[in-house]
Amino acid sequence: MSHFAGQTIEAARRALTARLRATGNDSAELDARLLVGAALGLDLTGMIRAASRTLTAAESDHLETLARRRLAGEPVARILGVREFWGLPLKLSAATLVPRPDTETVVERALELLRADGAIDRPLRLADLGTGSGAILLALLFELPDARGFGTDISTDALATAQENAAQFGLADRATFITCDYASGLTGPFDLIVSNPPYIRSADIASLATEVRDHDPSAALDGGLDGLDAYRALIAQSAGLLAPNGLLVVEAGQGQSGDIDALMMVAGLSPTGLPKADLAGIPRAVSARRLPR
Repeated sequence: MSHFAGQTIEAARRALTARLRATGNDSAELDARLLVGAALGLDLTGMIRAASRTLTAAESDHLETLARRRLAGEPVARILGVREFWGLPLKLSAATLVPRPDTETVVERALELLRADGAIDRPLRLADLGTGSGAILLALLFELPDARGFGTDISTDALATAQENAAQFGLADRATFITCDYASGLTGPFDLIVSNPPYIRSADIASLATEVRDHDPSAALDGGLDGLDAYRALIAQSAGLLAPNGLLVVEAGQGQSGDIDALMMVAGLSPTGLPKADLAGIPRAVSARRLPR
Protein backbone atom coordinates (compact mmCIF):
# COMPACT_ATOMS: atom_id res chain seq x y z
CA MET A 1 0.00 0.00 0.00
CA SER A 2 1.21 3.51 -0.76
CA HIS A 3 2.38 5.68 2.12
CA PHE A 4 0.66 8.59 0.38
CA ALA A 5 -2.90 7.21 0.19
CA GLY A 6 -5.46 9.84 1.15
CA GLN A 7 -2.90 12.61 1.56
CA THR A 8 -2.99 16.07 0.05
CA ILE A 9 -0.28 17.07 -2.38
CA GLU A 10 1.40 19.24 0.23
CA ALA A 11 1.23 16.50 2.88
CA ALA A 12 2.64 13.96 0.45
CA ARG A 13 5.54 16.27 -0.42
CA ARG A 14 6.34 16.78 3.26
CA ALA A 15 6.05 13.06 4.02
CA LEU A 16 8.38 12.14 1.15
CA THR A 17 10.86 14.81 2.24
CA ALA A 18 10.94 13.26 5.72
CA ARG A 19 11.44 9.73 4.34
CA LEU A 20 14.31 10.86 2.13
CA ARG A 21 15.92 12.93 4.86
CA ALA A 22 15.86 9.92 7.19
CA THR A 23 18.20 8.12 4.78
CA GLY A 24 20.75 10.95 4.95
CA ASN A 25 19.69 12.53 1.66
CA ASP A 26 21.00 16.12 1.73
CA SER A 27 18.75 17.17 -1.17
CA ALA A 28 15.60 15.61 0.29
CA GLU A 29 13.36 18.66 -0.14
CA LEU A 30 14.30 19.24 -3.78
CA ASP A 31 14.10 15.52 -4.61
CA ALA A 32 10.64 15.27 -3.04
CA ARG A 33 9.36 18.27 -4.98
CA LEU A 34 10.68 16.89 -8.26
CA LEU A 35 9.24 13.42 -7.66
CA VAL A 36 5.83 14.70 -6.60
CA GLY A 37 5.77 16.93 -9.66
CA ALA A 38 6.70 14.00 -11.92
CA ALA A 39 4.09 11.70 -10.39
CA LEU A 40 1.34 14.29 -10.79
CA GLY A 41 2.51 15.97 -13.98
CA LEU A 42 2.74 19.36 -12.25
CA ASP A 43 5.38 22.07 -12.18
CA LEU A 44 6.14 24.01 -9.01
CA THR A 45 3.40 26.58 -9.66
CA GLY A 46 0.88 23.81 -10.28
CA MET A 47 1.82 22.06 -7.04
CA ILE A 48 1.42 25.26 -5.05
CA ARG A 49 -1.99 25.97 -6.56
CA ALA A 50 -3.21 22.41 -5.96
CA ALA A 51 -1.49 21.92 -2.59
CA SER A 52 -4.70 21.06 -0.74
CA ARG A 53 -6.01 18.58 -3.31
CA THR A 54 -6.06 14.93 -2.26
CA LEU A 55 -4.04 12.49 -4.38
CA THR A 56 -6.00 9.95 -6.41
CA ALA A 57 -5.25 6.28 -5.82
CA ALA A 58 -3.31 6.13 -9.10
CA GLU A 59 -1.26 9.20 -8.22
CA SER A 60 -0.52 7.82 -4.78
CA ASP A 61 0.68 4.50 -6.21
CA HIS A 62 2.78 6.23 -8.88
CA LEU A 63 4.45 8.45 -6.31
CA GLU A 64 5.15 5.44 -4.09
CA THR A 65 6.88 3.70 -7.00
CA LEU A 66 9.07 6.75 -7.68
CA ALA A 67 9.80 7.18 -3.97
CA ARG A 68 10.98 3.59 -3.58
CA ARG A 69 13.31 3.95 -6.57
CA ARG A 70 14.88 7.05 -5.01
CA LEU A 71 15.12 5.43 -1.57
CA ALA A 72 16.95 2.52 -3.22
CA GLY A 73 19.61 4.95 -4.43
CA GLU A 74 18.52 5.65 -7.99
CA PRO A 75 19.33 9.26 -8.92
CA VAL A 76 16.41 11.62 -9.48
CA ALA A 77 17.73 12.42 -12.95
CA ARG A 78 17.50 8.73 -13.89
CA ILE A 79 13.98 8.46 -12.50
CA LEU A 80 12.84 11.55 -14.38
CA GLY A 81 14.87 10.73 -17.50
CA VAL A 82 16.06 14.34 -17.72
CA ARG A 83 19.00 16.36 -16.39
CA GLU A 84 19.68 20.04 -17.00
CA PHE A 85 23.12 20.94 -18.33
CA TRP A 86 24.10 24.47 -19.40
CA GLY A 87 20.42 25.38 -19.10
CA LEU A 88 19.41 22.62 -21.54
CA PRO A 89 17.05 19.87 -20.23
CA LEU A 90 18.83 16.82 -21.63
CA LYS A 91 17.08 13.50 -22.07
CA LEU A 92 18.96 10.56 -20.55
CA SER A 93 19.03 6.84 -21.17
CA ALA A 94 20.63 3.82 -19.51
CA ALA A 95 23.54 4.20 -21.96
CA THR A 96 24.37 7.80 -20.99
CA LEU A 97 26.19 9.30 -18.04
CA VAL A 98 24.19 11.78 -15.97
CA PRO A 99 25.86 15.12 -16.83
CA ARG A 100 27.43 16.82 -13.79
CA PRO A 101 27.76 20.54 -13.11
CA ASP A 102 31.56 20.04 -12.96
CA THR A 103 31.54 19.24 -16.66
CA GLU A 104 30.24 22.72 -17.47
CA THR A 105 33.80 23.81 -16.64
CA VAL A 106 34.90 22.23 -19.94
CA VAL A 107 32.36 24.35 -21.83
CA GLU A 108 33.45 27.48 -19.94
CA ARG A 109 37.16 26.92 -20.70
CA ALA A 110 36.51 26.20 -24.36
CA LEU A 111 34.48 29.39 -24.79
CA GLU A 112 37.08 31.46 -22.90
CA LEU A 113 39.85 30.25 -25.20
CA LEU A 114 37.81 30.82 -28.35
CA ARG A 115 36.97 34.36 -27.24
CA ALA A 116 40.63 35.06 -26.48
CA ASP A 117 41.50 33.88 -29.99
CA GLY A 118 38.82 36.08 -31.54
CA ALA A 119 37.29 32.91 -32.99
CA ILE A 120 33.91 32.91 -31.26
CA ASP A 121 32.00 34.04 -34.38
CA ARG A 122 33.85 31.93 -36.93
CA PRO A 123 32.30 28.86 -38.63
CA LEU A 124 34.14 26.48 -36.32
CA ARG A 125 34.36 22.71 -36.65
CA LEU A 126 33.98 20.91 -33.32
CA ALA A 127 34.20 17.34 -32.02
CA ASP A 128 33.02 15.84 -28.71
CA LEU A 129 34.64 12.47 -28.04
CA GLY A 130 32.50 10.08 -25.99
CA THR A 131 29.54 12.44 -26.25
CA GLY A 132 26.99 10.37 -24.29
CA SER A 133 23.82 12.48 -24.04
CA GLY A 134 25.50 15.13 -26.22
CA ALA A 135 25.84 17.50 -23.26
CA ILE A 136 29.13 19.26 -24.06
CA LEU A 137 28.67 19.35 -27.83
CA LEU A 138 25.13 20.72 -27.67
CA ALA A 139 26.04 23.34 -25.07
CA LEU A 140 28.82 24.57 -27.36
CA LEU A 141 26.63 24.56 -30.46
CA PHE A 142 24.02 26.51 -28.49
CA GLU A 143 26.64 29.17 -27.74
CA LEU A 144 28.32 29.08 -31.18
CA PRO A 145 25.57 29.56 -33.80
CA ASP A 146 27.97 29.35 -36.77
CA ALA A 147 29.70 26.17 -35.59
CA ARG A 148 29.12 22.58 -36.71
CA GLY A 149 29.97 19.60 -34.53
CA PHE A 150 30.54 15.86 -34.45
CA GLY A 151 29.76 13.69 -31.45
CA THR A 152 31.27 10.22 -31.16
CA ASP A 153 30.48 7.29 -28.90
CA ILE A 154 30.92 3.53 -28.97
CA SER A 155 27.30 3.14 -27.83
CA THR A 156 24.64 3.44 -30.53
CA ASP A 157 22.03 3.76 -27.77
CA ALA A 158 23.85 6.77 -26.33
CA LEU A 159 24.06 8.35 -29.78
CA ALA A 160 20.33 7.84 -30.32
CA THR A 161 19.73 9.81 -27.10
CA ALA A 162 22.17 12.53 -28.19
CA GLN A 163 20.38 12.78 -31.54
CA GLU A 164 17.04 13.20 -29.74
CA ASN A 165 18.54 15.98 -27.65
CA ALA A 166 19.97 17.72 -30.70
CA ALA A 167 16.56 17.59 -32.36
CA GLN A 168 14.65 18.96 -29.39
CA PHE A 169 16.97 21.97 -29.15
CA GLY A 170 16.87 22.69 -32.90
CA LEU A 171 20.53 21.73 -33.33
CA ALA A 172 20.17 18.57 -35.42
CA ASP A 173 21.21 20.32 -38.64
CA ARG A 174 24.56 21.28 -37.09
CA ALA A 175 25.30 18.08 -35.15
CA THR A 176 26.45 14.77 -36.64
CA PHE A 177 26.82 11.64 -34.51
CA ILE A 178 29.23 8.84 -35.36
CA THR A 179 29.71 5.42 -33.76
CA CYS A 180 33.42 4.99 -33.08
CA ASP A 181 36.02 4.84 -30.31
CA TYR A 182 36.84 8.47 -29.42
CA ALA A 183 38.23 10.11 -32.59
CA SER A 184 39.02 6.94 -34.55
CA GLY A 185 36.21 7.55 -37.07
CA LEU A 186 36.81 11.26 -37.60
CA THR A 187 38.65 13.21 -40.27
CA GLY A 188 40.19 16.57 -39.42
CA PRO A 189 40.87 19.36 -39.21
CA PHE A 190 39.00 20.51 -36.09
CA ASP A 191 39.16 23.90 -34.43
CA LEU A 192 38.09 22.47 -31.07
CA ILE A 193 37.95 18.95 -29.63
CA VAL A 194 36.38 18.34 -26.22
CA SER A 195 35.85 15.26 -24.09
CA ASN A 196 34.70 14.04 -20.70
CA PRO A 197 36.17 10.54 -20.86
CA PRO A 198 36.02 7.77 -18.22
CA TYR A 199 38.68 8.57 -15.61
CA ILE A 200 37.89 6.54 -12.47
CA ARG A 201 40.59 4.00 -11.59
CA SER A 202 39.23 0.47 -12.00
CA ALA A 203 39.97 -0.39 -8.36
CA ASP A 204 37.96 2.63 -7.18
CA ILE A 205 34.72 1.78 -9.00
CA ALA A 206 33.40 -0.36 -6.13
CA SER A 207 33.77 2.50 -3.65
CA LEU A 208 31.78 5.03 -5.68
CA ALA A 209 28.44 6.31 -4.41
CA THR A 210 25.53 3.98 -5.16
CA GLU A 211 23.93 6.60 -7.41
CA VAL A 212 26.98 6.50 -9.67
CA ARG A 213 28.25 2.92 -9.31
CA ASP A 214 24.93 1.17 -9.83
CA HIS A 215 23.26 3.53 -12.29
CA ASP A 216 25.84 5.16 -14.59
CA PRO A 217 27.14 2.96 -17.45
CA SER A 218 30.44 1.37 -16.38
CA ALA A 219 32.05 2.13 -19.74
CA ALA A 220 31.59 5.85 -19.00
CA LEU A 221 33.36 5.52 -15.63
CA ASP A 222 36.21 3.01 -15.83
CA GLY A 223 39.47 4.64 -16.89
CA GLY A 224 41.66 1.61 -16.40
CA LEU A 225 44.37 0.83 -13.86
CA ASP A 226 45.50 4.43 -13.34
CA GLY A 227 42.41 6.17 -14.72
CA LEU A 228 44.30 7.55 -17.72
CA ASP A 229 43.64 4.95 -20.44
CA ALA A 230 41.09 7.09 -22.28
CA TYR A 231 43.36 10.14 -22.27
CA ARG A 232 46.24 8.17 -23.80
CA ALA A 233 43.99 7.18 -26.68
CA LEU A 234 42.07 10.39 -27.32
CA ILE A 235 44.98 12.83 -26.87
CA ALA A 236 47.12 10.95 -29.38
CA GLN A 237 44.20 10.80 -31.84
CA SER A 238 43.25 14.44 -31.34
CA ALA A 239 46.76 15.80 -31.86
CA GLY A 240 46.65 14.66 -35.48
CA LEU A 241 43.17 16.07 -36.11
CA LEU A 242 43.53 19.61 -34.78
CA ALA A 243 43.93 22.53 -37.13
CA PRO A 244 46.86 24.90 -36.47
CA ASN A 245 45.96 26.74 -33.24
CA GLY A 246 43.21 24.16 -32.71
CA LEU A 247 42.22 23.48 -29.10
CA LEU A 248 41.77 20.34 -27.03
CA VAL A 249 39.81 20.66 -23.75
CA VAL A 250 39.15 17.64 -21.52
CA GLU A 251 37.67 17.02 -18.11
CA ALA A 252 40.06 15.66 -15.49
CA GLY A 253 39.48 13.65 -12.35
CA GLN A 254 40.83 14.84 -9.03
CA GLY A 255 44.64 14.80 -9.02
CA GLN A 256 44.94 13.93 -12.71
CA SER A 257 45.51 17.31 -14.35
CA GLY A 258 49.31 17.14 -14.16
CA ASP A 259 49.44 13.72 -15.82
CA ILE A 260 47.05 14.88 -18.55
CA ASP A 261 49.15 18.00 -19.19
CA ALA A 262 52.18 15.74 -19.61
CA LEU A 263 50.33 13.47 -22.07
CA MET A 264 49.31 16.52 -24.10
CA MET A 265 52.89 17.77 -24.29
CA VAL A 266 54.20 14.36 -25.31
CA ALA A 267 51.64 14.46 -28.16
CA GLY A 268 53.10 17.78 -29.32
CA LEU A 269 50.40 20.03 -27.88
CA SER A 270 51.08 23.20 -25.90
CA PRO A 271 49.19 23.69 -22.59
CA THR A 272 47.13 26.91 -22.46
CA GLY A 273 47.74 27.72 -18.81
CA LEU A 274 46.57 26.31 -15.51
CA PRO A 275 43.55 23.97 -15.60
CA LYS A 276 40.21 25.63 -14.88
CA ALA A 277 38.90 24.65 -11.44
CA ASP A 278 35.34 23.67 -10.65
CA LEU A 279 33.30 25.22 -7.82
CA ALA A 280 34.99 22.90 -5.31
CA GLY A 281 38.42 24.17 -6.38
CA ILE A 282 39.41 20.93 -8.13
CA PRO A 283 41.41 21.43 -11.38
CA ARG A 284 38.80 20.17 -13.82
CA ALA A 285 39.25 21.45 -17.38
CA VAL A 286 42.69 20.78 -18.89
CA SER A 287 43.43 22.43 -22.22
CA ALA A 288 46.14 22.64 -24.87
CA ARG A 289 46.53 23.80 -28.45
CA ARG A 290 48.34 22.64 -31.55
CA LEU A 291 50.81 25.38 -32.37
CA PRO A 292 51.40 26.20 -36.05
CA ARG A 293 54.50 24.50 -37.39
